[in-house]
Formats: sequence, structure tokens, C-alpha cells
Amino acid sequence: MEKRAKAETYINFCLRARKIALGSGAVEYLKKGAYLIMVCSTASQNTFKLAQKFARRHSCPLMVCNCGLENAVHKPGCKIAAVTDLQLAKAILAAADENYELYAGGIN
Repeated sequence: MEKRAKAETYINFCLRARKIALGSGAVEYLKKGAYLIMVCSTASQNTFKLAQKFARRHSCPLMVCNCGLENAVHKPGCKIAAVTDLQLAKAILAAADENYELYAGGIN
């Protein structure tokens, strides 16, 4: 059995508790309450710009998932997600390893 990253475990908690919005349509629909935006490192430039827009809109951090976001959320083709629980978002940020990096390139 492979060792799962701690951040991925918290992402699974989000999935079970339904505290995560998957896909650009679902994230776009959120009016408030997104505490962390995650984008896949293999996402297109347009999707990445969309993730930056969502992070600015919700005033929250943007995290790039280098291990493949679709693997972390168990949804094929998913390139963007938003965590809607503050404590879980903080836990994911605290547990981030080399597979997850905080994007710091001009969000605000």
C-alpha cells in the first residue's frame, strides 16, 4: 500500500464532508466561503488564470498541485477545486509537502 500524503488525506476529508467544490463551474457558482483554491499543474494557461481570478475574488491562497489534482480528488479531468471549510483549508496548507506549492505570483 502506498503512503498517502497528509495534504491528500485532508482533501479526502473535504470530499467526505462535501466541503470542496470541484471544477470551474462549481467554483464559479460559489458566491462566498472559499478558503483555498487548488489548481492542477497540468492545467491550461486559461484555467490557471481562472484560478487566479477565483483566488482574488475570495481573497484566499492559491495552491498548485504537482501530483495531479484529479488524482487527489478522485475525479478524472478535474483541474480546479475550492475548499469551503476554513479549518480544512488551514490543515491542507499546513500539511503541504513537495507535491503542493503555494502560488505567490501576484494574486492580490
